Amino acid sequence: EVQLVESGGGMVQPGGSLRLSCVASGFTFSDYAMGWVRQPPGKGPEWVSGITSTGITQYYADSVKGRFTISRDNAKNTLYLQMNNMKPEDTALYHCARAQFIFTIPQRNNWGPGTQVTVSS
Repeated sequence: EVQLVESGGGMVQPGGSLRLSCVASGFTFSDYAMGWVRQPPGKGPEWVSGITSTGITQYYADSVKGRFTISRDNAKNTLYLQMNNMKPEDTALYHCARAQFIFTIPQRNNWGPGTQVTVSS
């Protein structure tokens, strides 16, 4: 059974930073691409970032490019998302996701429950 548990969300002021973590279990983490999906209140999901199984290649949505950095530690079965220079429009529920490809959003049954991020002054 795929289990993904996110942490690190919270409230931050515009321009601030947060680091999200996701611990994976129930599958061989190092065999899969991974990524982050976010869903703002009242809106549809957005595929924010993806990373290949080895960590060599990353994808970023235009909305976060240059501000967010995705990384992974396969020895710890953990995925990260470093978010800098955050904006109010980054406010969303952020889900860790197991992916088939790093450029496309996976089905919802491959998402974790999510961690809330709120950017507000």
